[in-house]
Amino acid sequence: MPQLRRYAGNPPHGGVLKDLLARDEFIADELRQEADSLPDIVLTERQLCDLELLTNGGFSPLEGFMNKADYESVVDNLRLVDGVLFPMPITLDVSQESIDSLAIKPGSRIALRDPRDDEPLAIITVEDLYKPDQVKEAIQVFGADDPAHPAVAYLRNKVHPFYIGGKVQAIQAPTHFDYVALRYTPAELRSHFKKLAWRKVVAFQTRNPMHRAHRELTVRAARQRQAASLPNVLIHPVVGLTKPGDVDAFTRVRVYQSIMEKYPNGMGHLALLPLAMRMAGPREAVWHAIIRKNFGATHFIVGRDHAGPGKNSQGKDFYGPYDAQELVTKYHDELQIEMIPFQQMSYIPATDEYQPADEIPKGVETLDISGTELRRRLKTGAPIPDWFSYDAVVKTLRESYPARNKQGFVLFLTGLYNSGKRNIARALQVTLNEQGGRSVTLLLGETVRQELSAELGWSREDRHTNTQRIAFVSAELTRAGAGVIAAPIAPHEVSREAARQTVVSTGGAGGNFFLIHVATPLEYCEKRDRKGIYAKARRGEIKGFTGVDDPYEAPQKEDLTVDVSTQSIPEIVHSIVLLLETNGLL
Repeated sequence: MPQLRRYAGNPPHGGVLKDLLARDEFIADELRQEADSLPDIVLTERQLCDLELLTNGGFSPLEGFMNKADYESVVDNLRLVDGVLFPMPITLDVSQESIDSLAIKPGSRIALRDPRDDEPLAIITVEDLYKPDQVKEAIQVFGADDPAHPAVAYLRNKVHPFYIGGKVQAIQAPTHFDYVALRYTPAELRSHFKKLAWRKVVAFQTRNPMHRAHRELTVRAARQRQAASLPNVLIHPVVGLTKPGDVDAFTRVRVYQSIMEKYPNGMGHLALLPLAMRMAGPREAVWHAIIRKNFGATHFIVGRDHAGPGKNSQGKDFYGPYDAQELVTKYHDELQIEMIPFQQMSYIPATDEYQPADEIPKGVETLDISGTELRRRLKTGAPIPDWFSYDAVVKTLRESYPARNKQGFVLFLTGLYNSGKRNIARALQVTLNEQGGRSVTLLLGETVRQELSAELGWSREDRHTNTQRIAFVSAELTRAGAGVIAAPIAPHEVSREAARQTVVSTGGAGGNFFLIHVATPLEYCEKRDRKGIYAKARRGEIKGFTGVDDPYEAPQKEDLTVDVSTQSIPEIVHSIVLLLETNGLL
C-alpha cells in the first residue's frame, strides 16, 4: 500500500495517490496467470474508462468499484462512508444472467477484460452484490429521472440492474493506439510538471472543440492567478464517453493540437483524459475538480453551466447557469483546489479582443456565435469569421464535417407488416439514386433478418436486438456519407429511440436520423395480405405477430407520418424527399 508522501503540485484527493498500476506492478504477472483461470467480465466502454482512472489513480481515493454502503452514501450525501468527499457513484453493473453463469458472490474473484482486445486489465474481489434503486440514483445524482438527460437514458437503457462492489488489483493499463504521446497517468503528469518546475497549474476541462474565446479565457485565467510568474495552463479534454452527438474525439484532438500553437511558448500543455462523462452539472464539476487535483492541478476553471446536458423534457435547462460554481465553492475547503469561475467570453470588434461578458460596459457592441450557430455554419458551409476561430481549427472541422448536402442520413421507416414500408423504401431508393450525390443503401426487414439476424426469434428482446443491429450498420454507413433507408417493423418505442441514439451518437457528421411512421391501418394491411400471414396469425399458427397478439406501439417522436391507404407511393416518396430537402440534405 502506498504511503503518504510529498507530491509535486497539489496533493491527491485524500492525501495518497492510489496508483494501483504502480502498487501491483510486481505481482502483475501472477495476476495475469490467475486471470486465465477466473470467470471474467468483458467491460463496457464506460466501465473501461472508469477502470482506467481507478487503476491509474485518477479516481483517488477509490481503489475499486463502490460497495453498497459507499454507493448509497455517495448518492445521498456526496461522500464515501469514511466521510471523504466524492460526488459520483463509480459502479460495476452486471445482469442476473452474468451473476448466475459466473456464480458471483462475496469473495469471488473475477477478471475484468478489455472489450477491444480481450486482454485482462484487473481482478476484482467481490465485496458485495446489490440491487440499487436506479430511479433514486437518477433523481439524486442527475436531478431528475428524465430520459432527456443522456446519463439517465444510459441508466435506463444500458445499465444492468445489479452492481458489484469490491477493490481491484491492476494487471495492466488499457492499450491505446491513438495520440499515445498525449496520454498521461496522474503520476506521469505530476512528474512532467515537476520537471518543468510548474508549481501552479490551471486546468481547463472541455469536451468540445476549442476556439479563440477558449484560448483567451484560459490565458486570462492563468494570468490572473500568477501575475508574478509564468502562467501555466493544462488543457485536459475528455476523450472517453461524452454527450451523444458531440464532435468525435479524433477531430477534437486535432483541433486542440492546433490551438496549442496559439499559446505563448512554454505556457500550455495538452493531455488527454479517458473519462466517461455523466453530464451531471454541479456534481460533475466537483468530480472534475477532484480528478484534476489528482492529476496535479492547483486551479480549475469552472464555466457557465459546467457539464450541463442542455434541456430537459419540458424544454428547460437541467441546471442553473451557476449551480456548478456554487457547489464547487461550497466544498472549497475540502477540495483544496482553487476554482476559477468564468462566464461567457464575448468579442468586442472595436478593440479586437475578448472579455468576460459581465465585465463589458453596457452599450458596447459585442459579437458571439453560439454552438448551435457554429454547427449550422459547418453543415451549410457558411463562413466562420476570423474573430471567432482560427483558420487551422476551421479547416480541421470542415474536413470532418462536410457541407450538409454531402452528409449521410438514415430514413427509418416503421409500421405494421404489409403496411407498404417495403414498396416505399424501394421507390425512395430509386428516386434518391436518380438524383445522385451519394450512395443509398436499402435495409429491408426481411433482408436483415436473413443476413444479420437469422438466429433471432420474435420475442421483445430479439426484436430489440434486431433493431439495434440495423442501427449499428446504419450508423457505420451514414458516417461514411451514405444515405440509408431502413424498413423494419420495429414495433417498440424504446427500440426505435435506442436506434436514433445510436445513429446520432456514432454517425458523426452523418448522424441525421428521421423516423417515418408508415401508419397504414391494420385492417388495410390485412385486407391486402395476399400471402395470408395475418390469417395464419389469427388462427394461432404464428405466435407473437405484431398487430395480432403483439401490440404495435405508435411512435411518439416521428418526423413524418404517411399512410398508403390514403396516399400513393409517389406522393409519399415526394413528401420524404421534401423532408430531406427542408433539412438541407439534398
